[in-house]
Amino acid sequence: MSRRPESERSDWTDLDLLTREEAYGRLQEEIGETEARLGELGDPDQAERELLEARLRALREVADDLIGS
Repeated sequence: MSRRPESERSDWTDLDLLTREEAYGRLQEEIGETEARLGELGDPDQAERELLEARLRALREVADDLIGS
């Protein structure tokens, strides 16, 4: 059996690649979960709210880039 050394094998055969649509769907799920978490926070949770809002903006930006390309 003549297997090539690991260093010469193609990475493409070992990767589980996502399509843009699959990645977009996963981002939408994460956006929904983050929005739900934001809705659960009260006034004392301002620091966590700010972090989640920043995360939500970043998730939306990446999702928009995926469908805009």
